[in-house]
Amino acid sequence: MRVIVVGAGVLGTMHAWHAIERGHEVLHLEREAEARGASVRNFGQIWVSGRAGGEELECALRARELWEGIGARVPALGFRAIGSLTVVRNDAERAVAEAAARRPDAADRGYRLLDADRARALNPALRGDFTGALWCERDAAVEPRTAQRALKEALLASGRYTYLGGREVREVVGERAVRDDHNELHRGDAVVLCTGAWLGGLVRELVPDLPVRRVRLQMMQTDPLGEALTTSVADADSFRYYPAYRSDALDALNAGQAQAPTAAEHRMQLLMVQRADGGLTIGDTHEYATPFAFDTVEEPYEHLTGVVETLLGRPLPRIRRRWAGVYAQCTDTGRVVHRQRARDGVWLVTGPGGRGMTCSPAIAETTANELGW
Repeated sequence: MRVIVVGAGVLGTMHAWHAIERGHEVLHLEREAEARGASVRNFGQIWVSGRAGGEELECALRARELWEGIGARVPALGFRAIGSLTVVRNDAERAVAEAAARRPDAADRGYRLLDADRARALNPALRGDFTGALWCERDAAVEPRTAQRALKEALLASGRYTYLGGREVREVVGERAVRDDHNELHRGDAVVLCTGAWLGGLVRELVPDLPVRRVRLQMMQTDPLGEALTTSVADADSFRYYPAYRSDALDALNAGQAQAPTAAEHRMQLLMVQRADGGLTIGDTHEYATPFAFDTVEEPYEHLTGVVETLLGRPLPRIRRRWAGVYAQCTDTGRVVHRQRARDGVWLVTGPGGRGMTCSPAIAETTANELGW
């Protein structure tokens, strides 16, 4: 087969990967020179811990397995099986962690409730104020700024992969063909559109009532920490945003312990992971109402800095970068991704939300299986 993939973020790249793995030829089109959207503006976390039970968790665990295998073949991905610690600082937060550790699928996630000393033994950089942590052994990380580039180089080595950057697809022509903004027609046996948060133009024409929304977030990255942050780190505000933590204990936490005003206003949680150069990627906020502001605001960064310094027990290194990103999220929260046949032989795959980096290898594998590749 000749498979045309539109969109070179992590979801499109993983579709190209599975097509090449199954012996097909791939033409990969990207409107930028290379991906610049959510796939490079995220934490690089393979985040199993907070996923909903059932299909979503199965997808995340399968993706985690695939990431590890691909990482062994493509070392430049920077795959690291580092796990995560979600720290708690009082009894109400600890009760949510205890409820999570009692889930029937807790062993699949690698959940274990730790006291502060055992958490610090796993991650000695956490010398600050907390009482314990929920450990998730299955969480991992890759390097988001370089992952697509590393995968592209591996795909090019197959001899069956062609990448065309700076080509915006403007039109689907008949069956299984697309025309780009250079007026060049590309024909294949299958077309997969992985256009991320680009939901206008061609996507709107093909699927006018797409059940997907855009979400904006703010993040930052620091200078090197000067020591290893041996796990990913989250704070207990994360319990409020991930379905795995829904419980009576969470209801009690929400009722009795309000978020800090800045965190509540910007729908914030702390997620933190160390990059290959030693710096820390820290976030994040959530904004759902479009049109989004063009600028970033300072209060969330100040809030996150305070939370991190409390956990590290030391000043945060100099902030080197700040940025905003936008990702696509299904409005049907029961679905991992929106996958829809837009035309005969043309499929749209979008809306994984904050699960894109985590689940993309398994999402792409499912597409390949469903389309009979």
